[in-house]
Amino acid sequence: MPIYEYRCPSCGFQKEHLQKMSDAPLSSCPSCGATGYAKLLSAAGFQLKGSGWYATDFKSGGTSAATPTSSTSSSSDASPTSGCGGGCACH
Repeated sequence: MPIYEYRCPSCGFQKEHLQKMSDAPLSSCPSCGATGYAKLLSAAGFQLKGSGWYATDFKSGGTSAATPTSSTSSSSDASPTSGCGGGCACH
């Protein structure tokens, strides 16, 4: 259900209301009772929650995923056909 923002022109009261799209717009102010309570145009807000969204997946603080290996390390970690020395993400 969408959240609509309303403001009363008489007293300046402003509030967000959770309403169905099929509901009639509110017309009376809950604060002062005036009949000029009107919807405002506001930016739509949403929040991505759960795992799998880019906002949570890539917050690594700027560190790189691969760390370089020194040339003096043994190549026993590398597969016999790759010949890369284990410094890449191929295995």
